[in-house]
Amino acid sequence: MKILIADELSPEAKGILERIPGAEVDFRPGLAPKELLDAIGRYDALAVRSATKVTAEVLAAAQKLRVIGRAGTGVDNIDLAAATRRGVVVMNAPGGNSVSVAEHTMALLLALARSIPDASDSTRRGKWEKKKYSSGRELAGKVLGVVGTGNIGQLVVHRAKSFGMKVIAYDPFLSQEAAAKLGVELLDLAEVFRRADAITLHVPLNEQTRNMVNASTLAQMKPGALLVNCARGGLVDEQAVAEALKAKRLGGAALDVFASEPPEKENPLFGCENFIATPHLGGSTEDAQQNVAAIVCEAMVEYLTTGTIRNAVNVPSVSAEVLERLGPFLRLAEKLGRFASQYALQGECAAAPEELEIAYSGEVADHPSAPLTAAVLKGVLGTFLAEPVNEVSAPALARERGLSVKEVKTTDTPDFTSLVTLRLRCGKMITTEVAGTIVGKREPRLVRVDKFEIEAVPEGSMLVLHNNDAPGVIGNVGLTLGEARVNIAQFALARDRARGEALALVNVDTPASAEVLDRLRKLPNVLRVHQVAL
Repeated sequence: MKILIADELSPEAKGILERIPGAEVDFRPGLAPKELLDAIGRYDALAVRSATKVTAEVLAAAQKLRVIGRAGTGVDNIDLAAATRRGVVVMNAPGGNSVSVAEHTMALLLALARSIPDASDSTRRGKWEKKKYSSGRELAGKVLGVVGTGNIGQLVVHRAKSFGMKVIAYDPFLSQEAAAKLGVELLDLAEVFRRADAITLHVPLNEQTRNMVNASTLAQMKPGALLVNCARGGLVDEQAVAEALKAKRLGGAALDVFASEPPEKENPLFGCENFIATPHLGGSTEDAQQNVAAIVCEAMVEYLTTGTIRNAVNVPSVSAEVLERLGPFLRLAEKLGRFASQYALQGECAAAPEELEIAYSGEVADHPSAPLTAAVLKGVLGTFLAEPVNEVSAPALARERGLSVKEVKTTDTPDFTSLVTLRLRCGKMITTEVAGTIVGKREPRLVRVDKFEIEAVPEGSMLVLHNNDAPGVIGNVGLTLGEARVNIAQFALARDRARGEALALVNVDTPASAEVLDRLRKLPNVLRVHQVAL
């Protein structure tokens, strides 16, 4: 296994990754884009900070890549959609640098309130402008508006309250009960901008938050209010902030992040008074870099050695304990997907299914369903797509192709402790329905195919024979397979007496040839014959 560290990570990172048996870890920070593109095809794992850009082009060349570890919180430098589509797990280190970012936020807020950078620069240039810089303000008694109350936002709240500030907050995912416990007043965004003496931003960058600080929101703020952004550069319309500073509507602004990094020298903010700029230093303390490198590398080791997914941003995280309990059901789910899709494609369904419904019944319904659904999709899509499909890429590929996926959970299952049922639809017609369970602790079983109740082992090559329930069918099938030197490993039979039909699931040691399948289809009373590979 080859692992590439492409950015400056703490020395501990390499040692953690080298704990993987047989791992070869290359430390090559500062690779040019062309060098990374040429090298990435040899690696199974990649560890980066913010400098390395993992583009769609890089991911297309990374044929062996299984996981990317981002030593930090944001993953803006990684093409997440391309990674997901190619089945690459992307992990980050949430919380590893939260204290550093929160402290940097407070440092910038204090520096703005007292004009510390400008006063320092003036004094170092031989001036003594005490009167000019005596118009600072205390934080005590002021209202701080915190936009986003995740890990960092909450740490800022605690620190601001220790300075005697009253904190108001906006967070659409925070309940009133949680806000009361945190000790903040929860308001809508417009009210936060209107009431705050200072505002700090702690939200991700997306289409809903891009340029959330703009000319309109700045006009709602109190005259002389302060703005601090240590989150993401695109949250702020920099031109609008510059104009508000020059017009003295905004009392000061401090940005640690910019829409384009590094920002251009002509950035309009750089000519403004009481503006502070730092070069994306929020999480860049020695302590934080050690923390985030250790967190993400430990998670990478766990994934590469045990399959446990932790701190992933593009696939549900699954703990080792949950993975152990889900393991048999994950195997069952994938086999149900593979069986149902192959069976449907050889039957009345001439194209890929349009709708997929998965019902989790009994004890399995108490477990997280996302990993199980991803395993089903892996099995289904692997039948229809030429490209490789895994649990990471399957949900994205399903969405891309317009496959409707529905999950149903119920604790009611009269016949089994746990049951997973998969229904595939082509058009408006149900083409096939299969169900499975776990026997003992770990053995997957097929227990229903369409209307037939059966018990069969979903493994290897399997023949599916639908026939009239008449004498001689089983003997003819056995004779035909024997003459073709196809050995029967297991034979499961189900009967529908009301319809006079039967279904057999036959495990064979070697796949039957097209000629043998054709001979089986021509046997008396045989209605349909399919072969699936599990």
